[in-house]
Amino acid sequence: MFARAIVIDAQYARAYAGVADCCSFLYMYWDSSEDNLNEAEAASRKALELDPELAEAHAASGLAFALRKDFVKAEQEFETAIQLDPKLYEAYYFYARTAFQRGELAKAAQLYEQASRLNPDDYQAVSLLVPVYHGLGREAEAAATQRRALKLTEKHIEIHPDDPRALYLGAGILVRTGDHKQGFEWARRALEIDPEETSILYNVACVYSLLGRTEEAIGCLQKVMEHGTFYKNWAAKDSDLDSLRSDPRFQALLS
Repeated sequence: MFARAIVIDAQYARAYAGVADCCSFLYMYWDSSEDNLNEAEAASRKALELDPELAEAHAASGLAFALRKDFVKAEQEFETAIQLDPKLYEAYYFYARTAFQRGELAKAAQLYEQASRLNPDDYQAVSLLVPVYHGLGREAEAAATQRRALKLTEKHIEIHPDDPRALYLGAGILVRTGDHKQGFEWARRALEIDPEETSILYNVACVYSLLGRTEEAIGCLQKVMEHGTFYKNWAAKDSDLDSLRSDPRFQALLS
């Protein structure tokens, strides 16, 4: 659809930013190929050439730089996007994810909180904030965030019962709150929707890890790592996977 928009109007910078984001998502969640990353970078550059003041273009460029592990440029782009549009949710959200990948948990927590304030109905930033607070040892804040995230996720699933992302993020929170049965059920439902999709496999592995189901967790992660390297860096920082860290198979996957 973004490509069709560009055919209609070759000067439409937002469409190029959209192409860049799509290619970045493909790189993250399905195929960590050089082609996807190159296209994300090229499309974000084109968007910036057409409109240097477009916050969405800078955010798209920041995400592409982050995937390239050029974190200095990624931060510069995210900061520029925020300066241009302080209400752009995606700039804070992907900046937070980048901070998390770098192990900057306190910064990630602050950015996720800012993102959730900008879009108070979105369950994603709040859900991803939960393991960050656990990783920081801020358990009281983690517990309060779990309640917020679960309420938002349940509301979302009522409207979109087949949204796998809501199901697997909600599953992890349910397990952390002690509702193992419902958490396992939500994870199972997410996996049934698309058993080969990497983001589903990765997050279901997190749920299995929290449940102490090591074999199933390792099995999911083995499938994830076949698609590329994106999740290796994420898994190295993810407190949801702490129960697997002493397992040599997990260490082998990270290396």
